Amino acid sequence: MKRIYKTVAVVPAAAEGKTGWQVRLDAHLLKSPAKADLVLPTQALAQAVAAEWDAQGETVVPAGMPMMQLASTCVDRVGPQRATILDGAADYGGTDLLCYRAAEPAKLAERQAKAWQPLLDWAALRYDALLQVTTGIMHRAQDPAALNALKRALEDLDDWQLTGVQNAVALTGSLVLGLALFEGRIDADQAFDLAELDESFQIELWGEDDEAKDRRQSLKADLVASLRYLDLLKG
Repeated sequence: MKRIYKTVAVVPAAAEGKTGWQVRLDAHLLKSPAKADLVLPTQALAQAVAAEWDAQGETVVPAGMPMMQLASTCVDRVGPQRATILDGAADYGGTDLLCYRAAEPAKLAERQAKAWQPLLDWAALRYDALLQVTTGIMHRAQDPAALNALKRALEDLDDWQLTGVQNAVALTGSLVLGLALFEGRIDADQAFDLAELDESFQIELWGEDDEAKDRRQSLKADLVASLRYLDLLKG
């Protein structure tokens, strides 16, 4: 897609019945990929989306606009399919990364316990959701009451917040990490370190190939974008 616009501006929402902020490219209000009105809840998020469009060169590269991608996901997918998205994010609680520990080597098991258990303890206190830990990869059923408590935490989020949290949950494989990122219990760097603990341990032993390096860099960038998006929702 070639850049055909010259000016980018943030304006109060002009969409009928909606409040918030919109981005205007020349004389045209920006739409989502599904052609929905892209009305953003905070001026800060609108300005970030506008900055991404303004920073484009002769060719518009959607992959270089994470705030636009997340905002569009909210409008086109999360809002219309909220129940499905919420259920999908909640399901991660039943197989949360932090609950599955290595039996060996002992050094890895110790590192997992030291890094992951404080977050599970936090979730138990914050949401009254006590998740059980197991070793190996065999599934361990969690207490339905704990899973329901975590789901209620997601239900309390609006569509915009759910978009950012769901993205972080999917990136890390952990509902607890996604909620901790949203609550400010951890930052993006910490979320990356916790989610990639096993991989980092293996890299210490055997080194890192280019494919793994690229994947990890992409993951970290996506987590940073998720947290920035959530922060921009606060205005």
